[in-house]
Amino acid sequence: MTKPVTPAPKSKQKKEARDLRADALKIARSIKIEGQTPAETKAIANGIQRGMELFLRQQSEKARDLDKRVKKVKKLENELTQPKADELVEISSIRYSSRLPWMLLVISWVFFVVAVAGKFLL
Repeated sequence: MTKPVTPAPKSKQKKEARDLRADALKIARSIKIEGQTPAETKAIANGIQRGMELFLRQQSEKARDLDKRVKKVKKLENELTQPKADELVEISSIRYSSRLPWMLLVISWVFFVVAVAGKFLL
């Protein structure tokens, strides 16, 4: 049961294209020189529209790149702040291995005291 794809993004793109076209034509008319033909004005408007589209495309690419970098930094930050399971095992093994020599020392001293005390009592 998949959802049907809605044509909303296409209509939004068409609306944006119409807005760009209208804005470009408005700018071309505002900078119109005396004696300029309507065909020339339309050509200037097309050039302005292409420039605006190129600019918007570049800005969206920059935004995507920035989003990718932000996600990468967040991922690295999460990896660095959360200890891994392997690190926890290593830390616990270090704790046990540091206890072992002390336990052996205590046991050896207990046997030594027992042996020395046994000689004096006999």
